[in-house]
Amino acid sequence: MTSVKVYETIKALEYSMKGIEFGEVVLITHRKPFTLPDGITYKHTTKLTDIDCFNYKTVYELGNYIHTDYVLLIHYDGFVVHPEKWQDQFLAYDYIGSPWPVPEGDKHRCFYDIYGNLCRVGNSISLRSKRLLDFPRKANLVWEKDRDGFYNEDVFLCCMNKHKIEEAGMRIAPVEVAKYFGHEHPVPETLEVDAPFVFHKWWGRNEQYPRFENPWTKRWLKIKGMIRPFSFWRQR
Repeated sequence: MTSVKVYETIKALEYSMKGIEFGEVVLITHRKPFTLPDGITYKHTTKLTDIDCFNYKTVYELGNYIHTDYVLLIHYDGFVVHPEKWQDQFLAYDYIGSPWPVPEGDKHRCFYDIYGNLCRVGNSISLRSKRLLDFPRKANLVWEKDRDGFYNEDVFLCCMNKHKIEEAGMRIAPVEVAKYFGHEHPVPETLEVDAPFVFHKWWGRNEQYPRFENPWTKRWLKIKGMIRPFSFWRQR
């Protein structure tokens, strides 16, 4: 789900489809692309104007577009890179993402649940059950900022409302399982694993994974660099 880097996101979807048969592959955006590869379905949403809008829609609206038991949420900078690393045990959880680092000092105060327990697993690049997608609306969870003053959908679910999710009978994966699923931050647990199923962000060992670039963006920037504003020519 995105309103930016749509071309790159489509490429990430295609890459994630290699060696995997999904129930459905969905691109959720505000305008249907001129061309869409076979196997990818377009679904409409209003334009995502900023990251806060994305976070809100992910929590309260993503479930409207998903009709399978689980969804694998990806971005242009995070997707499947080792399909052979899939493990069926991932489906034992309602949410599984990449391990978070242990906070230092007052940093990332948001990584704790209401009981003061450290939460080590989140991330938007994640596998989520359909019942978890629908839970925030059904439970009337109040949308609010985390302790660091941000709207982060993964923190909202995996930390701020973790107790409510677990009370409803759902499970968020522990680090011991999540380290095999995804890698974002180069934390000690992920360094024990040779390769993950998915990645997010080109940090550390993740630098090796593909980056997709829209060729039309490069051409536009090149043309734009050749155009001088009217005021420049008038001054000459």
